[in-house]
Amino acid sequence: MLLIPGSAAAYSGVVVDALTCKPIPGAFVTLGDSVVRTVQDGHFQISGEGAMLGLRAYGYGRREVPVADLKADETLPLAPFRPKALYLSFYGVGNMRLRESALDLIGKTGLNAVVIDVKGDRGMIAYKTAIPLATEVGAQKIITIKHIRRLIGDLHKEGIYTIARIVVFKDNPLALARPDLAVRTAGGAIWKDREGLAWTDPFDKQVWDYNIDIAVEAAKDGFDEIQFDYVRFPDAKGLVFSQPNTEKNRVAAISGFLAEARKRLIPYNVFLAANIFGYVVWNRNDTGIGQNLEEIARDVDYISPMLYPSGFQYGIPGYPNPVRHPRQVVYLSLRRAEERTGLPPVRFRPWLQAFRDYAFGGLPFGGEEIGAQIDAAQTFGADGWMLWNPRNVYTTVGLPPKPGVAMNTHDGSPGNPGGVGTGICSRTMGGDASRLGR
Repeated sequence: MLLIPGSAAAYSGVVVDALTCKPIPGAFVTLGDSVVRTVQDGHFQISGEGAMLGLRAYGYGRREVPVADLKADETLPLAPFRPKALYLSFYGVGNMRLRESALDLIGKTGLNAVVIDVKGDRGMIAYKTAIPLATEVGAQKIITIKHIRRLIGDLHKEGIYTIARIVVFKDNPLALARPDLAVRTAGGAIWKDREGLAWTDPFDKQVWDYNIDIAVEAAKDGFDEIQFDYVRFPDAKGLVFSQPNTEKNRVAAISGFLAEARKRLIPYNVFLAANIFGYVVWNRNDTGIGQNLEEIARDVDYISPMLYPSGFQYGIPGYPNPVRHPRQVVYLSLRRAEERTGLPPVRFRPWLQAFRDYAFGGLPFGGEEIGAQIDAAQTFGADGWMLWNPRNVYTTVGLPPKPGVAMNTHDGSPGNPGGVGTGICSRTMGGDASRLGR
């Protein structure tokens, strides 16, 4: 078969674990706008247009392979990878001291990933964008990242997994500049939350398109994962939207947005995640905000519940004071989510508390509490975990030690195992991949 990069063609192969050489069922294989999943023995067949074949799977890093390098029925390894991340805010990522401190911490501990605000809590986009609406509404008045592709490239060279956090419907600039897209009070005024910030209407497709455009641009810039936050309705009563504010309509709006985002992100071989309230995993309804656990699970790769003990103001069954039982709160919440969805643990990656308690007496949250949460997530088998501190101040206390052997899973960098032509896990030579382990 003559395979011409950039033209429509058909390809087949098998996706395997780079360490064990065992097949990976359910892996995603993308080519342009086409996407398929591998079958039980790891095989796939795909046809489409494009110069790069994208590969990714739950619990593994992603990679891209030039189609010009592919052989017939190629064996393609993926390296296991579980992100252990810390968060850098819109301003934190632009602050040299905070950013360098975070990267230094990653170099000293078992951390291997970072969540970066691309569109932050106030609706500002951290770097120059080509999206006209962002400039029109004032979302570009403050730029905190001068060269996003350079930053992502530098992080990838260090083997750091990059997650783009995009705050969706809480969007002060867009709502104020475009009142037709804003959430309203019963009296017709633009509604503002407790922070004095306006929100956009989750039913409006223009709002969907704007945020998905931001996500697509982040994917093009090289982020490994798109993470939507505030992908929900406001939790206030008596608000007015463009459609009736019923539970059915709310759930349809949130799942519809995520499904559309997933569709448009196909060509970029990125993982997709959504942050949800911690109580969403316990509540059978949509918690009044459109977040239904089972529905969201259908449209994202990773569900990221915010399991901060301080956020469970009413406790959880058996634990009325959650800050004194951080391990149980995290573990039991994840188990509840697993039981409800039937998904494997690898489909969940929780946010963990790395800040002082604010709901149960203001107790410090130190190494013991952070370590207990991490232990709960890892015992459960989650796809890693993420630390949240709004001040972006982190220490080594409570964090796992740096592994003896690092493994870089980003395609094209020196540490990437199992690349085309290496012979590791190839069809003709299994190779000893044990030395690649963490």
